[in-house]
Amino acid sequence: MSTSAETLALPARRLPGDLAMWFFILAELTVFAILILTFAVMQRLDPRLFAESRAALDSSIGLALTLSLLTSGLLAALAVEAVRRQRQGRAALLLLAGLGSACLYVVLKLEEYGHLAGLGLDIEHNTFFTLYWILTGFHFLHVLLGMVILAWLAERCRRRAYDAGQHGGLESGVLYWHMVDLVWVVLFPLVYVLN
Repeated sequence: MSTSAETLALPARRLPGDLAMWFFILAELTVFAILILTFAVMQRLDPRLFAESRAALDSSIGLALTLSLLTSGLLAALAVEAVRRQRQGRAALLLLAGLGSACLYVVLKLEEYGHLAGLGLDIEHNTFFTLYWILTGFHFLHVLLGMVILAWLAERCRRRAYDAGQHGGLESGVLYWHMVDLVWVVLFPLVYVLN
């Protein structure tokens, strides 16, 4: 009984996407980690200010933002699976649905930004809001870039540019979107919930 024949039957494992995208994601996560650590340290130094300032935020909006991004991430992951099954048309629709869910995030975030600015809680108001605007604004820019990527991937799927064996570009784009999700999953409790 030989295990080498069984080993040959298993599909080769590989890192999804392109190596360059992994390096880019690592660099972006490093920047976010520094900003998140700064927020956490400043909160530790002035917990009362952060608790009072956090009260001006609506955690239900934060939860809705989280759900919209996670839904979009799920749809993007399902699109990759659809391409693996050679269903590019379905993948394009899933990516467009994910883009729609991301649009909900943008609308809600812009409304929240407008509300806070209307209250005078801008980037210069206090330490909490300085870090809030920097963290969420930097993330917001990543969301906008991710939406462009999702739209591009949907168009590429519509044109059947990917197939079951050649979809590294699709995986890379979806990996970027998952990074955006991951960062928000950390930001939501840090900014909206934890005291």
